[in-house]
Amino acid sequence: MLRNTLLAASLASVIFASPVMAQDAAPKEDPVLATVNGEEILESEVRATQQGLPQQYRQLPFEMLKADLLTREINQRLLMIAGSDAGLADDAEVKERVEALERRVIAETYLDRALDDAVTEDAIKAKYDEFIASNTPEPQVHARHILLENEEDAKAIIAELDDGADFAELAKEKSTGPSGPNGGDLGFFNRADMVEPFADAAFSMEAGTYSKEPVQTQFGWHVIKVEEKKEGTQPTLDEVRPQLTAEVTRDAINKIVDGLREDADIVNNVEIEAAKAAEEAAKNAPAEEKKN
Repeated sequence: MLRNTLLAASLASVIFASPVMAQDAAPKEDPVLATVNGEEILESEVRATQQGLPQQYRQLPFEMLKADLLTREINQRLLMIAGSDAGLADDAEVKERVEALERRVIAETYLDRALDDAVTEDAIKAKYDEFIASNTPEPQVHARHILLENEEDAKAIIAELDDGADFAELAKEKSTGPSGPNGGDLGFFNRADMVEPFADAAFSMEAGTYSKEPVQTQFGWHVIKVEEKKEGTQPTLDEVRPQLTAEVTRDAINKIVDGLREDADIVNNVEIEAAKAAEEAAKNAPAEEKKN
C-alpha cells in the first residue's frame, strides 16, 4: 500500500521529464509493454518513470516495480488522451505549466551536461589527493574494559587480574557496561572516540597490558586492557569515492552557477526590499537600542 501510494504521488513529477531521462534509461531493445487505444507504451518510457521516483525506488531492480509502473503509465496515458480530447492542449493553464517544466528541464539538462565534463575520474582523483594531504591518519587502539560502579570494585578486579584472572571472563561476569557480554571488547577506536580520561589512559598503555589503577569517567570506574595498537591508515579511493564525487559535483555546480551569475544582470527585488526594511527598522529603533 505504501509503495503504491508513493509511486502514485511521484507520477506527476515525471510526466514531462520522461522523454529526457529515457535517452539514458532505454535498453538496447525497446519492447512495447502495452498499447492504449493503439498508442504504444515502450519499456524505455516505463524505465524513465522509475527515474523520476524518490532515490530509494530508483535503486530497486526495474523488474520489481515493472508491473506497478506500467499500470500507472497506462493510467497516465488514458488521462493524457482524455485531456487532449477535451482540448486541453490549447488551454492557457496547460501551456503555462508546460513552459515552466520546459524551463526546468532545459536548466537540468544544461547542468547535467556541464557536470559530465566536470565530474571526471581525474577530478575525483585530484580531490582524493587533497583529502589524503589534509587528513593525517590517527593512531588507533584496540582495547577491552570492565566498567564498575565504584573504585573499590575496580581495584578488586585489578587484584584478580594480578592473580592471573582472564580479563575477558571478568568483563563478562562483572562489567556493568554494554560491552560486558562481549568480554568488554571495544574494537579499534581513535582518541576522539572516547572520553578524555579513558582515551588518555588507553593511548598511554602498551599493548598487552592492563591499567594498574582504576580510570574514572562520568560513566563510572574502568579497568582497561590494551590488546593492540596501530598507526592510522588512509582510506582507499574507492572507500571515499561517494563522498569525493559529491564534493566534486558540489564544487562544479558552484563554479558553473557563479560563472553564470558573474555574466548576468540580476535584480533581486527580495534582497532590495529586505535591505530597505532593515534600514527603515534601524531608523525607527529607540535611541537606547541605537547606542547598543
